[in-house]
Amino acid sequence: MDSVKAFFHMGGYALYVWGSFGVTALLMVAEPVALARQRKAMIRRLRRLIRLESEYSS
Repeated sequence: MDSVKAFFHMGGYALYVWGSFGVTALLMVAEPVALARQRKAMIRRLRRLIRLESEYSS
């Protein structure tokens, strides 16, 4: 049990180590979400541009 406690304590650097893991995990989730939102927004803009161009050329 002491070895598990020592592992999670990380020699006094637990806050830094586990905080780093947490921030990394958060960014690994946030990046694909942000990219998906940007992709959807770009598709909407392109569809609008295509629609406006087709209305203008008619």
